[in-house]
This record gives sequence, C-alpha cells and structure tokens, in this order.
Amino acid sequence: MVQKTRDSRSYEKATNRAGEYIKDPEKLGKLIDDATGKANQRKGPLNEVWNSLMACFRLIKAYANGSYRKISWQSLAMIVASVIYFVMPVDLIPDFLVGFGLLDDAALLAWTIRTISADINAFIEWEAKSA
Repeated sequence: MVQKTRDSRSYEKATNRAGEYIKDPEKLGKLIDDATGKANQRKGPLNEVWNSLMACFRLIKAYANGSYRKISWQSLAMIVASVIYFVMPVDLIPDFLVGFGLLDDAALLAWTIRTISADINAFIEWEAKSA
C-alpha cells in the first residue's frame, strides 16, 4: 500500500508543496496544528506510530521556530510531505470512508517514520538534553 500511496498523484502534490511549507514557518505551524487536530480525532489507526508521530510534529514545530535545524532537507521534506498528505481530505483512500480512510495515511506515516527514524531519535535526544 505504501508504494501505491507514494506513486499517487496526491502524494506527488504533497511532495511538491513540501518546500513551500518548509520555507514559511507560519504555514508550517498551521500544518502541524491541523495535523495534530486530525491525529487526535482519529488516533486509533495511528496507535502503532503515535509517539513517533508526535515527536515528528514537535520536530517540525521546532524547525519552524528555528530552535532545531539538525535534520537534512531530504528528511524534513519527506516528513512534511507525509504530513501534508495526512491532512488532505481526498487522497488515495478518501478519509471519509469509515474504517478505511486513514489506512493509506497511517501506512505512509509509518513508512516515513521508519525511514527517518535516526533523525527522529536524534531530535528526541536533543529535546531531552534541552529540557
């Protein structure tokens, strides 16, 4: 399912828009607010990746406010594109399809989190030291 999602037109659009978001801290902040709201409403399908997903959201917010920059552009763009895809109401499997709508979103987020796990872990370590 992940490959089909990554090959979809919706993910391509999300990937193309990721750079715009990364360059605009306000836009990035709003994206994370929207994603957090959606994630909190539909936590069930995201249980498997919940802690890592919340860490990704905090990482993106920290990047947006300039407090954390130790992440490659490629990793940041990948997670931002996945979050954009997640907040899109119509993607490979439209979110309004009860029971199925978040399957593609959850699969893509899980794949992205696995792919950039070293970056997420480095951020979590930085966060712990900064607290």
